[in-house]
Amino acid sequence: MTSQSRGRDTTPVPGPDGINSFVKDVLSDFAALAAEPDLLQIEVLASEVAGAWWEDPEGEDVARELIDRAKKKASPGSAALLTSLSVLAPDPAVREAAAVGLRAVLGRGIPEPEWAPGLGAVGVDECWQLGDVYGDTASLLAVLHRDQERIGIFALLHLTDGSLPDVTIVDNPDELLAGMRGQAEENDGLLLVERIEPARLRGLLERGIAVLDTLEEPEVTEEFVRFRALALAYCRVLPDAEPAPGPEPLGDWDAVIEEFLTANPELPDTDDTRYCVRLLIDFGVQTEPSRPLRISPERMVAFLEDWLPGEIELSESEQEVLPDVVLAWTRWTAIRQGLPELALAELDEVVQESLAGLGDDSLEIYLDGDEDLDDPVALTELLERRMFAVPATITELGDTQLELEPTDPEQRRLLVIGEHPEYHEALTEDSDIAEIDGVDPREYLALKAAVVDQLWDNEPQELWAAVVRMRDTGRERDEILDELVTVLSEQADTAGEPGAEEFEFDLDAYCAALEALN
Repeated sequence: MTSQSRGRDTTPVPGPDGINSFVKDVLSDFAALAAEPDLLQIEVLASEVAGAWWEDPEGEDVARELIDRAKKKASPGSAALLTSLSVLAPDPAVREAAAVGLRAVLGRGIPEPEWAPGLGAVGVDECWQLGDVYGDTASLLAVLHRDQERIGIFALLHLTDGSLPDVTIVDNPDELLAGMRGQAEENDGLLLVERIEPARLRGLLERGIAVLDTLEEPEVTEEFVRFRALALAYCRVLPDAEPAPGPEPLGDWDAVIEEFLTANPELPDTDDTRYCVRLLIDFGVQTEPSRPLRISPERMVAFLEDWLPGEIELSESEQEVLPDVVLAWTRWTAIRQGLPELALAELDEVVQESLAGLGDDSLEIYLDGDEDLDDPVALTELLERRMFAVPATITELGDTQLELEPTDPEQRRLLVIGEHPEYHEALTEDSDIAEIDGVDPREYLALKAAVVDQLWDNEPQELWAAVVRMRDTGRERDEILDELVTVLSEQADTAGEPGAEEFEFDLDAYCAALEALN
């Protein structure tokens, strides 16, 4: 199924010569089209111009300057441009400014384009949606007409957040509809094609574009930029948008957990089981608050392979019960969602594969490659020690989220730094911050990174033994590491030097101090 769009091959944007060159090019393009008008091409050109200033950080200024300069030209090209923008510009203020400018141009003897009444004037025949049964994504199609011409709005909708990253104006809507029906037939039980009301389609399109308009750097296709304005213009001739559906009520988390455990009596009703169920609910609320219990292969893979490793440190007993809880949750929520058997089978297979790889991924990321894997006891201790030292491999530094390799000492240090956002500003080159709450940030992070490296290499062995003793008393990881940093600081010769990041110490004295910890 291939969409066939209409219009120019490139979008005009303000180039290195600035607004003067941009205005000249736009007026030239409109003058050329106005001489031999193809109404859809004129609409697409206006949409491209609006897309150019939508992408520009100074977009409002570009639009205002373009209209002001076109108003002063008093040419057929400027009349064509201002006529088009007065109807098709997404912003009502821009449409009004273009209308004012057009009246000024017409008042100087330039005739109004004959094709002006047809701008944006389309009728709607039918609207369709092709979506996966899980509710992840959908393709939208509005079949429109203008006289004998068939036109369509074709768009991709992300149902998870309502965003619409791709929209195209096409001249083959009937072919696209046939393709949508063919896809649904070939994937019966996984894809569903259904006719929807124009008011519903308008709401999905307008809200989906509005979501992206609020983002500083939206991820959209070139077609979205090019056809955004025209799609919105066509939407304005459809019935008033249907209101967005309200969020699905979740209710009390404990009640959901009770309902789930009652439906799955084979699961042990333990604190570990309930904690794992609560994690699944928490993931749903954080990632899709309007539909927190919605299930799909994409969402479960995201939970198991992205969210869980990056957010949560599970105990050994929680890790043991997690697979059974996830499988039961998958089936229970799928049945609640009314998924067909084929979708349920696909979902189960994907989750099984993700669970099978979960342990392998955890092993690989904590192994250097030279460990003895034949001794299960030693391997278990190694993983426990290294996962204590580096519990998460995903961190945030500034505005960037990083997935790092803990086997690399430099990346381990970044993971340590990521645990302390309160010190990030002090690490910048131009920072003059020497102390925060009595702590030298650079020295503290260097000491903590040294402790983490020692735990990773198990040298000295007295360090991990001290950790086990302190952990057995109920102390938390952060408290334990702070205690170890203090011990290393007291033993390190250079610990008192501001900004010190390398340390020398007496190994025997250091080990004796570690053995004294409880």
